[in-house]
Amino acid sequence: MSEPQPARSAPDAPSSDTEESPGLSMELVFAVQDALAEERVTEIEDLVPGLHEADAADLLETLNRDERKLLVEILGSTFDPEILPNLDVSVREEVIEWLGPTGLARAVTELDSDDAVEVFEDLDEEFQHRILSQLPQAHRMILEEGLSYPEDSAGRLMQREFVVIPSAWTVGETIDYMRAAKDLPDDFYDLYIVNPKHHPIGFLPLSRVMRTKRHVRLTEFMETDLKTIPVTMDQEDVAYLFRQYGLVSAPVVDDAGRLLGVITVDDVVHIIDEEAGDDIMKMGGVSEPDLYSAVLDTTKARFTWLVVNLLTAILASLVISLFDATIEQIVALAVLMPIVASMGGNAGTQTLTVAVRSLAMKDLTEANATRFIGKELLIGTINGVLFAILAGGVTWLWFEIPVAGRRDRRRHGDQHGGRRSVRDADSPGPGKSRRRSGDCFQRLPDHRHRRDRLLRLPGPGGGVFALDQIKFRWNRNRRSIVLVNLI
Repeated sequence: MSEPQPARSAPDAPSSDTEESPGLSMELVFAVQDALAEERVTEIEDLVPGLHEADAADLLETLNRDERKLLVEILGSTFDPEILPNLDVSVREEVIEWLGPTGLARAVTELDSDDAVEVFEDLDEEFQHRILSQLPQAHRMILEEGLSYPEDSAGRLMQREFVVIPSAWTVGETIDYMRAAKDLPDDFYDLYIVNPKHHPIGFLPLSRVMRTKRHVRLTEFMETDLKTIPVTMDQEDVAYLFRQYGLVSAPVVDDAGRLLGVITVDDVVHIIDEEAGDDIMKMGGVSEPDLYSAVLDTTKARFTWLVVNLLTAILASLVISLFDATIEQIVALAVLMPIVASMGGNAGTQTLTVAVRSLAMKDLTEANATRFIGKELLIGTINGVLFAILAGGVTWLWFEIPVAGRRDRRRHGDQHGGRRSVRDADSPGPGKSRRRSGDCFQRLPDHRHRRDRLLRLPGPGGGVFALDQIKFRWNRNRRSIVLVNLI
């Protein structure tokens, strides 16, 4: 009798002998999709509620709209409000629509103040009023205050849940207060010391307070090097402060210096990610991430930048058209033009990437901007010379022409008793045609509107021929182009 097979582990359970990448497991995604397709409610209720809110948000974004709506309806009251701040804005709007005013009001009351403001600020004004009318007064005041600050400012980011201690307290009084208080934040790292005017004068890490004897006053060992953040400071500058000084949290103050809230490092991580994404999007001419946006919305958002690109491309084409006569005579130029454009674009992209990154990190300022421009110009010049030499060598090997951009000085050789540069050894007279081995040499009319596709062959056997009907080769010994065949 065979031994019973062990039960299969849950789709999201990591294997003990294989290393899995962090984040949402694709096995779990497929399992949820199968369960939604067959409406196995019990299985969905077992799989989804145990996920971390960030993984649950990734799951919702991975599903299509119908699957997403069904999952939200199945979860119902068990839907974790912490999922909302982690969702993409487009997906969040859909989920909020399905939750309705009552469900969203319940979710907002369970979120931290900074997360609640983040979710609430993207709603239209009418929907905001409907939600505010269903909230308790304390939560309503927090949201209204948060929305009164400029967008992307420290006032929108700060938490109102933090621990403030009077400067006259001792360690023992502080510990007793934290044990007895019921409205403390779930997680906090620093205690902020304020004077009677509610101005922050220092801070203490919680670990240092716990290691100090009870009778010691907080002002005797507190940190006074406090980096305060004005409530109207831009979030990009906030991220710079945290990165520059290695902060875990920082107090936010109003114009009078009174303590209003605290910004923690977990909020700054999201800011850095968002600002870096914005810089990348701007380099590509995209206003915002549109992975989950509707097709028409994405099309309209990208249309303007593409129009600008079209106009610049037309301008470049007009410049090239000034040299159409030269291009007619030296076909290699038409082949080499895309190489020149590509190399120039890549070189510009390299400089642009370094400049954007330096601006974001505040490494490029007015003090060193001139030096940066001079350096990039010098780099472009050196690379231009080096690649011109390299491209010239490649051109010589490719076309067997020593100088691709130079007209052969023997092009009008017939007028000086010399050889023609474009000729056929057995060329008949003008206007005549000749058949040999099934090939036809035929003279074509000079159509000006097709000038970019025609080649003029000088001499008595010459004429204007379409480029796609001509086959020729370079004769190195005679230093001339020999007409081989007309197709």
